[in-house]
Amino acid sequence: MANTTTTTPNAAQDTLVLIGRALIAYLFIPAGIGKLMGFAGTVGYINSVGLPLPEVGAAIAILVELVLGIALLVGFKTRWTAIAMAIFTVAAALFFHKYWSAPDAMKMMQQINFNKNIAIAGGLLALSAFGPGRFSIDKK
Repeated sequence: MANTTTTTPNAAQDTLVLIGRALIAYLFIPAGIGKLMGFAGTVGYINSVGLPLPEVGAAIAILVELVLGIALLVGFKTRWTAIAMAIFTVAAALFFHKYWSAPDAMKMMQQINFNKNIAIAGGLLALSAFGPGRFSIDKK
């Protein structure tokens, strides 16, 4: 039989989820700003891995990292935002951190980056499952 009791988050939990959102946003927002400021370089990098429509890909990356990163930070539409960011992060791992086919000199670093992306996606999915906490626009 499933446990049907629910617990109300306390102030410590709400504070921890706020800090968690801020730390994840700290990764995405500066990356989005960098991609926006160096749009041509971002397009070139996306093109270098053979993805189609690199300009569109760069725009999507900026949207996810900058706009959704800010939404995550402030706790706006957090559950959907976190799911979209998790999908993006797994896709980035698969397309840009292919350690299985990297040259030996790059294999370890690519595997570390791949694993970090997967872990970040896990954190984002946890935010989606449990919500942004009281200190968010969603709870106002």
